[in-house]
This record gives sequence, C-alpha cells and structure tokens, in this order.
Amino acid sequence: MLSFNPKSLALLSATLLPSVLASPFFADLYPRAACDGNTASTRSEWCDYSIDTDYMTVVPDTGVTREYWLELTDVTVAPDGVSRSAMAVNGSIPGPTLFADWGDTVVVHVINSLTTSQNGTSIHFHGIRQNYTSDQDGVVSITQCPTAPGSTLTYTWKAMQYGSTWYHSHFALQAWQGIFGGIIINGPATANYDEDKGMLFLNDWDYSTVDELYAEAEASGPPTLDTGLINGTNIGDTGGYRFNTSFVSGTSYRMRLVNAAVDTHFKFSIDNHTMQVIASDLVPITPYNTTVLDIGMGQRYDIIITADQADVASNFWMRAIPQSSCSENDNSDDIRGIIYYDTIGTPETSAYDYTDSCDDETANISPYIAKTVGDFFNSTSETAAVSSNEEGLFRWTLNSTTMLVSWEDPTLEQVVAGNTTYDTSDAVLTLPEANVWMYLVIETTLGVPHPIHLHGHDFWILAQGTGTYSSSVTLNKDNPPRRDTAMLPSSGYLVMAFETDNPGVWLMHCHIGWHTSEGFALQFVERYDEIVSTVDETRLTDNCDAWETFAESAEIEQEDSGV
Repeated sequence: MLSFNPKSLALLSATLLPSVLASPFFADLYPRAACDGNTASTRSEWCDYSIDTDYMTVVPDTGVTREYWLELTDVTVAPDGVSRSAMAVNGSIPGPTLFADWGDTVVVHVINSLTTSQNGTSIHFHGIRQNYTSDQDGVVSITQCPTAPGSTLTYTWKAMQYGSTWYHSHFALQAWQGIFGGIIINGPATANYDEDKGMLFLNDWDYSTVDELYAEAEASGPPTLDTGLINGTNIGDTGGYRFNTSFVSGTSYRMRLVNAAVDTHFKFSIDNHTMQVIASDLVPITPYNTTVLDIGMGQRYDIIITADQADVASNFWMRAIPQSSCSENDNSDDIRGIIYYDTIGTPETSAYDYTDSCDDETANISPYIAKTVGDFFNSTSETAAVSSNEEGLFRWTLNSTTMLVSWEDPTLEQVVAGNTTYDTSDAVLTLPEANVWMYLVIETTLGVPHPIHLHGHDFWILAQGTGTYSSSVTLNKDNPPRRDTAMLPSSGYLVMAFETDNPGVWLMHCHIGWHTSEGFALQFVERYDEIVSTVDETRLTDNCDAWETFAESAEIEQEDSGV
C-alpha cells in the first residue's frame, strides 16, 4: 500500500462558473440553513430535507464550496511486495477521497506532473450527472482535450446527488495505472448506522502495467491478471499488507464499495456477516439483505454491516472473489482483507457458498424515490460484437462501428465551432428534442458480459436477460432499477431508458478497460442548440491549445479509441 502524505486539501469560498450559474437548471436550487446533517438514529434526515425528498428535482443550495488540489505523478509501488511502476494521485493509490455535502459546489484543480510517454490526462467524476455542465465531465476526445504535462485544469460541479462514487482518469488506461480515488457526498440514507468506514476499493492488479498488457489484449484477447487489491493492499509471496479494519460488537458500519477493476467482476462478502444494501451507484434504494454481493466494473454499493459475530470468532475474512465465468485471475482465492473484533490475527472462517457468475443485482434493486418511465420518443438498437482490424488487432463495434475519436478534436469543441455533422467513427447519436424518453437496446451474441456506463444521466433498466431481444420481452416501466452502470449479460440484452433532460455531449461505453480502448463506445449529442451556452469556451480552447503544443513537440501518437 502506498503511504505518502497527500497534499493538504483546503476548503475555500468560491463561485460557480458564470456559464453554470446561467443555466436554467440552477433556478431550481433551494437555499437551506446550516445544519449538522444527521445522527446515527436519524440517517433518513438531512437538514431541511430527508430521504423522501426527490433529489432529481430538489437540490439544496448550501452556499459552500469544497476545493481540492490533485497532483498526478509517476511512482514506483509494491502493494503486495512486488515492485512496479504506476501513477498516483497526491502520492497515493487510491487517491484522496473528495468530501462534500449534498448541495455543495465542488472545485477540483488537477495538476498533471506525469513524465512518462503518452502522458496527457483528465479526471472524470464517475456517476456525477453534471447537469448543464457537460464541459466538466472530464472525458478526452469528447468534452475536452487531454491536459498536457505541466498544465492544470480546474473542474467545477454541483453535488446534486448524494452517496458514494469515485473519480478516475479518462485518458487511455490511466485509471488502472492508479489514477483514481473516492467521492463521498453526505446526505440522507435509507437505513440507520452508527459509523462510516468510508471507501472500499476492489481492484485487479498485475506486475506488468496496463499499457504493457494492452498490446496483449488487442492482439490475443484479455490477459489473465496476477492478483487483486483491497484499498490498494494485499499479501504476496514477497511481502505486502492486508487491508484490515476493526469492529466493535453491537456497532453498525457503513462501507462504500467500488469495483475499480480493469477487467474483473467480483463477488464481495464478509464471512459470517450479512450485508444490508442501501444504495446502488448514487441511487438510494429500499434496503435488502445479502451475504454475497455481485459488483461489476464501475458499479458502487453502499452497505451496512452490524458487528454481531463476536461470539463466533475474533477475526473474519473479507473477500473479493473474481468470477472466472467472465474474467480469470491467478490469485482468485486470496484477494482478502480482515475484519477483527479484538486483536488482529489470521482468520479461520469459511466463505459463503456461491455460484460462479457475472450477474447483476437488478432483481434486488428498488429505488427509494419511485419513478415511472414514460413511453419512448426515440429508440435504437445497438449490437455489440468484436472483430479484427486490418492489422489483426481486436476492435469492438456497436452496430458495426468502432469508436475512434481524436484527442485534439473533442466533440464538444466541434459543437462550439458550429459543426452539425460527424465522422462515422465518432459513433454519434443526436438527440435534439428536450425532455423526451430515449430507449436503448444493447445486445450481444457473444458469451462475454459487459458493464455499460452512461455519462450525464442515471438510466432505468427496463429489461435485462439472456437470449435474443424481441418486442415480446416485457419492459418494466414501474419504478425499475435506476443507476449509471449495469451489466449487459453474456449472449443477452440490456434495455435502458433515460430522459433527455441534460444538454451536452455524453459518452456511453463498456467499463472493461480493454474494451473501451478497443472502441466499445458511442456518444450522444443531446439538445445541440442549448449546449454552447453551458460551455466555458475559454477553458476548453486554452486546454486544447496547450495540448496541441505539447503533442506536436513530443510527437505524440494516439494508439487507442481516444476515450
């Protein structure tokens, strides 16, 4: 585990970007008086609001700005005793957690101090809807150019949701080199708990870098990774450290799980303990109990564990188990941490039974704030497949199109310039109408599941299953599961719905790192006529100018899909 001291994180007063303040959405913000939030017995409350407040239409205005500085650097690490090069945020992997309250403004200054080749960068705030702030989404080739080495780019957004998520680079494969960290937005919850344990990251890990492994992935398919980490830690043959955390009997704890893997679907469990699940992604849900939790890449779950097993043992294994039905790992039996009640020791507990699978938790998820999906205005069907390009390298397609976009020519800059047509390889779907329902069917005949992530929106899961999708499939439009990342089953289909309520340019992609780099993505240009008024054009063009100057002098060549 990296243990550098992060740079101090200051909280300063600031204002939103003028273009953000000018957007019509912000007319719906509601001021609130200062308050202490909630307590262990009143988690459903939050200042003048509660878990019953519809956070999709009502947003507190705290008047508070949380300001952070994140410096990205090259490092050498040995999280399980084996040394290799990596990248870190403020000297640590995972990077520091960003904290905010529901209704705060968040300002993040990202300093690119990377020195290795192909070292542009960006930061994407995964699951943050960025209402009317598409230019703050942090996706190279889509909403910005890469931020050049030696440059700083500032992101500003409103914490309109609450719960747990993460930030990560959206440049090449940097997210899986170590450029990621947590985001906690405090707000109400659907169940009470005593203490918050914070973020818990689940990662796969290899002794080669992901850049080195990408050549293998695109030539012969996804590589089998060496091991995995829990919050950047594990035990290996030559050292390392197991993540551990203490429990006090009778106390209930909130943990915020993130699957930050490049290509591993985990089943998560804590021996002898039952988990109460209270949120999926950034959506509060009606709580349900489970002993084994499926978590796909990019997904998050907030769970509560009650320390009620002190009479059984003092130490218990925490397990993140890779599922071989969708991804292999050479250390699948030993990606573990320790929960201890008294003195830490080696647990002797046994795992819960499970069936190896890459399932979603969809059947268990019922959003607490119920929503009904309207009839579709637009609909489209996209078939995911894989083929080889003229160089014999794997490339993913959606309806025969492999995304290939340019770092130096982001779609948002094209929109600002007045462009209304796009290259086929840009994989653009245009959505000109406001506040109508878009239905999207993604299906595949291949025996590989995919975590599908949509930017700028939560989406509703209308249907999800194996086999071929047809009009005879029943669509659930009465408060279906709502989230930003869901599994496309192997040899199956996923039917998504979202409302065109957020002007901007938005990426949708598979969250398997190899697949994104191999073109498994498309983008939506939503409400084109309204986009330019939401963009800080000076910020956008200055960052692109700096990148173009650097790329020309360093002779940078793009080798992936661009996202």
